[in-house]
Amino acid sequence: MRPQTTLRRLAEMKAARDPIVMVTAYDYPTARIAERAEVDMVLVGDSGAQVVLGHDSTVSVTVDEMLVLAAAVRRGVRSAFVVCDVPFGSTEVSDEQAVATAVRFVKGAGADAVKLEGGGAQRLSRIRAIVAAGIPVVGHVGLTPQTAVALGGMRAQGRTTESADRFVREALAVQEAGASAIVIEAVPAEVVDVVLPQLHVPVIGIGAGPADGQVLVLHDLLGITEGKTAVFVKRFAAVGDAMLAGVTAYAAEVRSGAFPAAEHGYPASADAIAAAAAAAAAAAALEPGQIAD
Repeated sequence: MRPQTTLRRLAEMKAARDPIVMVTAYDYPTARIAERAEVDMVLVGDSGAQVVLGHDSTVSVTVDEMLVLAAAVRRGVRSAFVVCDVPFGSTEVSDEQAVATAVRFVKGAGADAVKLEGGGAQRLSRIRAIVAAGIPVVGHVGLTPQTAVALGGMRAQGRTTESADRFVREALAVQEAGASAIVIEAVPAEVVDVVLPQLHVPVIGIGAGPADGQVLVLHDLLGITEGKTAVFVKRFAAVGDAMLAGVTAYAAEVRSGAFPAAEHGYPASADAIAAAAAAAAAAAALEPGQIAD
């Protein structure tokens, strides 16, 4: 069994320039796949709102829904470091609300850390409060899907002077607030490279160049996601096509009568068949509403 991945281990990997592998998972089977693939970090992402629960955006998912997903993932992971996204609306009211939400993910789902998006003054206050409560926080800057509307939509950040300036300031502020690691999403690698020397915590990129490691949505990299994916997604398998082909073949055989065949059933003794026939005959001889002795 692999040793447990800890914050100290992640820091050591950064120092040694060993790339950190992070992937999302949303249930026990996907958690087992991530664990067996020996990834370093597993993110129970609020992207599960879309790829698992069928919501239109990450904003719709609730704490209770995320806790169910996170607990299932925790049961499937033994060595990877488990990070859980906290849903939109579960930390915005106050520092106290943020701490209470983070505690639920640690106590109720076994999270090793929680992830918060954004680097504005309010978010920095939330990070400090959660860290002060003894819970590790992973920051998330650049494109922040939960508040993408305020950023002009789901588009790359750091491509204008204003956006690049904001990104650098937020990344450094999130680190200063106590984040143990930072996810940077959809920012040009050249812009990320400018601030990387000043980021002393592990930096996980997604559409942000090499950084210290990478994260992708499992359903995207396996080819399960329907429709167009982000430019930073690479498809490493065609699992969705294989699943569709399998279910289509199953449906065709059921409709044609080819499935199930004799080999898909269980044998019965002559005595068992005779007993079943006798019971059926007795039941048929009863008057309506009469109960057999």
